[in-house]
Amino acid sequence: MDWYENPPAREWRTTPAPVEVLAFHQSLPAYRPTPLTAVPSLARELGVGQVLVKDESQRLGLPAFKALGAWWAIHRALRERPGPAELVTATDGNHGRAVARRAAMLGLPAHVFVPDMVSSAAIDAIRNEGATVSVVPGSYDDAVAEAAAYAGDERLLIQDSAWPGYDVVPQLIVDGYSTLFREISVEPDLVVVPMGVGSVAQAAVTHYRSEAPAPMMLGVEPTAASCVTTSLLAGELLSIPTTKTVMAGLNCGTPSTLAWPVLQAGLDHAVTVDDAAALQASTDLAAAGISSGPSGAATLAGLRAARPRLDLSPDSTVILINTEAAP
Repeated sequence: MDWYENPPAREWRTTPAPVEVLAFHQSLPAYRPTPLTAVPSLARELGVGQVLVKDESQRLGLPAFKALGAWWAIHRALRERPGPAELVTATDGNHGRAVARRAAMLGLPAHVFVPDMVSSAAIDAIRNEGATVSVVPGSYDDAVAEAAAYAGDERLLIQDSAWPGYDVVPQLIVDGYSTLFREISVEPDLVVVPMGVGSVAQAAVTHYRSEAPAPMMLGVEPTAASCVTTSLLAGELLSIPTTKTVMAGLNCGTPSTLAWPVLQAGLDHAVTVDDAAALQASTDLAAAGISSGPSGAATLAGLRAARPRLDLSPDSTVILINTEAAP
């Protein structure tokens, strides 16, 4: 387990996402706020007052939260660039499916690039949305590079990670994730989020560091793909090699350049977890009636790993972000 802490993080402040993001989501026929489910057994296990799971296993007709960001970004990008377009992205699964679903709803073609470690079931789910899928030998970063090279002219890249020269759409995607947090009316003492390239963690930190009181924030990622934690410990943005992990949605080797400064300034803690811990967490959430894949259940695994180091009391409220349904 790798561990990172930043004591001044709770004092850092920023500005929230635009309010029109929530209004856009509320205008969608399929919009419903996702549940915030109490799990008393986990509260007892962890010695806190409440463990609440923000359950994104069903969001806008899809089994993950990703449509919140992708659909807002597509809406804004097409408004700025009207006319025919093919939507292009790279994905470990859920983001690409969300882009493909919105393309089909709008009558647009979509081309999705996936690394070859993505499961055949995830690839089939994207193809069933009507998208063309290209399987790229190598890592998620390799798939992103292929998608970026393919995009251009009437091929619109909808990517959830930023790099120098590509940051407008990724910021729109992060803004889209703000709806997830705006739906939460409880004031938590700790919020636990998965990381990957860091975009949903960026959205969480942006939301909770733009208001008071500010809770602690814990980011979680796989030991096999710990690009954010490794960068935080080094004090600089780094790319790392990754290996296969059951937390496929978090298997990323390079943090988003937009997420990096936000997480470096405003994230209290980061922790890495192994596959066995994520699988156990997925099983335990299922026993509580919550469908969660290993990437979503990583937040419970991370809370368990970090609990001895966290300043939590028997009255504390903890929110876990479950980003996906079980496969």
